[in-house]
Amino acid sequence: MYKHIRDLREDNDITQSTIANYLNCSQQVYSNYELGQRDIPTDILIKLADFYEVSTDYLLDLTNKKERNI
Repeated sequence: MYKHIRDLREDNDITQSTIANYLNCSQQVYSNYELGQRDIPTDILIKLADFYEVSTDYLLDLTNKKERNI
């Protein structure tokens, strides 16, 4: 799961600070999410899925499909 959020951020040329600001957390907290050193709360997971327009299942590494079922 943690690899997906890092890959999405890097693929979009976005800094950790930018994402952290969007999520209303510190850059260090966000870095810990990417490194798997801190569990990602459900509300943050949903915000990340909305931001990148991917499914939460993709972020959780339950599927390789990025598309959301709406």
